[in-house]
Amino acid sequence: MEFTVSRETLLPALGKVIGVVERRQTMPILSNLHLIANDNHVMLTATDLEVEVKTSFPVDLEQFGEVTIPAKKLVDICRSLSEDAEIHFQMTDERCTVKSGRSRFTLGLLPAAEFPLMETVQDGFELSITESVFKRLLDKTAFAMAQQDVRYYLNGLLLEFRENALVTVGTDGHRLAKFESSVDVGISELRQIILPSKTVLELRRQLNYSDEPVTMSLGEKSIRIVMGNITMTSKLVDGRYPEYQRVIPHELNKKASLKKDELKRALSRTAILSNEKYRGVRLTFDQGILRLLAQNPSQEEAEEEIELDYQNESISIGFNVSYLTDVLSVIDGKEVFIQFQDANSSSVWRGKDADDESYVVMPMRI
Repeated sequence: MEFTVSRETLLPALGKVIGVVERRQTMPILSNLHLIANDNHVMLTATDLEVEVKTSFPVDLEQFGEVTIPAKKLVDICRSLSEDAEIHFQMTDERCTVKSGRSRFTLGLLPAAEFPLMETVQDGFELSITESVFKRLLDKTAFAMAQQDVRYYLNGLLLEFRENALVTVGTDGHRLAKFESSVDVGISELRQIILPSKTVLELRRQLNYSDEPVTMSLGEKSIRIVMGNITMTSKLVDGRYPEYQRVIPHELNKKASLKKDELKRALSRTAILSNEKYRGVRLTFDQGILRLLAQNPSQEEAEEEIELDYQNESISIGFNVSYLTDVLSVIDGKEVFIQFQDANSSSVWRGKDADDESYVVMPMRI
């Protein structure tokens, strides 16, 4: 294989796939990128056996072929070259020679036949939505996913296909985020899949808020997502997601609304003196006033007061300040609407008049 490509073409292509490559691999081949050169293009593939990302880029091709090449070393070499560099690749005898100007690098290769390419999704249904809709579904809920929970099905994001809507749900058992978007899915039966957390994080990194189409092909155990010249194939989490509708409380009789940015700043200041381990803050809802109180084992404390619209009896609820900050970071608009029952029950947070989102936060003892 032999070809020449500019740095400004190669480096963005490497950036699209390098996020899948783990630094520490049990299989050496997974530290490599798979390259196929043909028809003046190179197809570039990276995988960790759970997620596979492919993209292609144009080259001046002199000899076609198929190889694997060390991923991190190739990225570091490209980054170190000047912006206008032309890079020449030549692969012979299990070695790759990379030349650019007066620079020359020789890299070891591994056999392309050993690279574990994922199977194409078959016998599934296909759906096309805009890139911005898909990104918004993920951005609104991914923060609530569990991280390395023994309940493996929580280490991912629920994607629910309804006839006229797509719903995403994330939960770690202490909080839950749900967001719904009107989409003509075109299926009569409700269907649910669980996207692995790494797939979700990689999708958020790749997607933009544009009107370009994203095509999803859903199989029994995997999903293929095509975004422009990027194709991502991912295994699905094999498990049953909790019945999230039961977790979202209804008919909560206490309601409050206040300015989102004011609350966010007050939480940030109060959290300075909260317990570093538990991150607790006590919110006391009084008519017209929200009081925030945080304390730590050194008997230090911080207090804040901000205005709010609330007309019920006084009630104090303890929260993890990080959970509230995460919720406020994804709520749009200038006001936040809160519904709750008592100090021991879950509360529901959302942007004012934003019926397409629900954020459930459990209280904590302080």
